[in-house]
Amino acid sequence: MLDDRKHSISRASGGRRTSSESISKSAGVLEAALWTKGATTFDNDSGLQDFYKPINSYEGYHRYDPSYTWSKEDEKKVVRRIDFKICSWVCLMFFALQLDRGNISQALSDNMLDDLNITTNEYNTGMTIFYCSFLVAEVPSQLISKRLGPDRWIPIQMVSWSLVASLQAFLSGKSSFYACRSLLGLIEGGFIPDAILYMSYFYTSPELPIRLSYFWTAYQSTSVISAFLAYGILRLRGVNGMEGWRWLFALEGTLTGLIGIASAFYLPPSPTQTKSRFRGKDGWFTEHQEKIMVNRILRDDPSKGDMHNREGLNLKEIWLCLTDYHMWPIYLMGLTWLIPNHPMVAYLTLQLRSVGFDTFKTNLLTIPASALFIAQALFWTWLSEKMDQRFIVALISQVWSLPILIALAVIPSASSPWVKWILSTLLVGHPYAHAIVVAVTSRNAGTVRTRTFATAFYNMCCQASSIISSNIYREEDKPLYRTGNRILIGIAIYNIFLIAGTKFFYVYHNKIRAKKWDAMSGEEKENYLATTTDKGNKRLDFRFGS
Repeated sequence: MLDDRKHSISRASGGRRTSSESISKSAGVLEAALWTKGATTFDNDSGLQDFYKPINSYEGYHRYDPSYTWSKEDEKKVVRRIDFKICSWVCLMFFALQLDRGNISQALSDNMLDDLNITTNEYNTGMTIFYCSFLVAEVPSQLISKRLGPDRWIPIQMVSWSLVASLQAFLSGKSSFYACRSLLGLIEGGFIPDAILYMSYFYTSPELPIRLSYFWTAYQSTSVISAFLAYGILRLRGVNGMEGWRWLFALEGTLTGLIGIASAFYLPPSPTQTKSRFRGKDGWFTEHQEKIMVNRILRDDPSKGDMHNREGLNLKEIWLCLTDYHMWPIYLMGLTWLIPNHPMVAYLTLQLRSVGFDTFKTNLLTIPASALFIAQALFWTWLSEKMDQRFIVALISQVWSLPILIALAVIPSASSPWVKWILSTLLVGHPYAHAIVVAVTSRNAGTVRTRTFATAFYNMCCQASSIISSNIYREEDKPLYRTGNRILIGIAIYNIFLIAGTKFFYVYHNKIRAKKWDAMSGEEKENYLATTTDKGNKRLDFRFGS
């Protein structure tokens, strides 16, 4: 909280506080939120309660109180408890996702392709099938999640994909490999936006990016943990006549299934619905803490009170979300900005094997790349919020990758394997801004409806980029993939211009709106808030994150 300052807040703006948007008290519309030393409360004289009141069916309606106050320390305790109860478990679920989605990399180091008589190009085809299936499932999964509730849908997803992941132990060739890749993509698709939607019920807009960085830290931590697991499990090659990679799929799939079953009993539907036989008859939070959670969320983003957590979207709402052109620059970014690093992430173990490292050294040598990735993700996410700059970090990731890709494209074939390992590690451990871009996608959506669709559609664009990147390193180009790296250089240069243009787009629109808004009198602003048909990020008082 900010001492002795006032910040305006609007339902359409997603609760973002902007310095240029205060409304005069004489017009009868003072700031929607008044932050005072040691406590937070709505200004009872502002008359804005009716503008920001949640719908009656909102699951936290019984805890809504525009005059409710609490101490700064009480809020910190609540957030710490949410981190412990919610964020940590969501990270565990993401660990389970990546364990089953990413163990294909360790399987490759154990000669899986040779055992199944599959070529690199056929492997690429299998991964393309996976990403296509993953992409197709994104929006439908998010719509199901919004209708059933993430607390119900996510465990169903987890148990389902764990069964398919375990059955990969019985792969017999190209056809079964393709079938399992497709099923995994269809079931796992949508998990990430589902989890982000769920976390948005508990966190404010400024809090979400760093929590999402924890989310992707868990994803990369899986690479470290799975490398150690693979180091042991792959040594089971020959036990019961099975290759080590078959044991890997079977055991890790079983582990994620158990996490999915536990999640079905653990996840609460919302901050005010934590009481159950398994979570305790008194729930996780006191009435005071529930009031803090509900009112701080609504004061940060009143649009979260426009829908309840079991409410779906109709076709008209989906169409409005799809045609929201203010979100298109982010979708366009999603198509390409992750590509320069993705092939190396997918092929790291194959690259290390090709330059002479054995199966067990290869898996251990992937750990430094994961550690660097985690450190960069946490640092740059923290810095982006500190500096209030988001797309700049995505730009930095391209500038970081460009010289490394150039080095990989021209490095002599006789170079030391350790030089190639260092370059590969630096490329995989790049400044990761995905959590930042996901958070700004949610922020710029402006409404729950658009946010539900936008996070899924952005992730679809990212999966489309994975399809592209999975076909850049080709069989005829190995082991150094010089042609592929030259293609990645061109994409990185294109991304630099694209990301700079995206930032300019949002900064420009913010300036235009601020000019119009600041030119209005207090009465005109009050009349606009009371009569406008503009919604979400189309309103004059909305400001995009950039």
